Amino acid sequence: MTDAVGSIDMPDAQDEAPESKKKARKGGKRGKKGPFGRLALFYRQIVAELRKVVWPTRNQLTTYTTVVIVFVVIMIGLVTVIDYGFNHLVKYVFG
Repeated sequence: MTDAVGSIDMPDAQDEAPESKKKARKGGKRGKKGPFGRLALFYRQIVAELRKVVWPTRNQLTTYTTVVIVFVVIMIGLVTVIDYGFNHLVKYVFG
């Protein structure tokens, strides 16, 4: 039977390192870079993630935008009608 990747049965190579090596290494790769290096790494990771995004086509974007605008207009109408009804109800109850 084979073990899955990352199984707890097989320790990683870094887990077998002596304690002196563990203490000498502080923060790994991120600890050795300055604030500008970390900022550059952050932006590189952002660009890499944005390249994975499946962007909508112009037709899809137009459809989505139309659906959102129609939904917002319907909700505005609904809230207006409810507000108008409550306004008249309050005027009727309190004079």
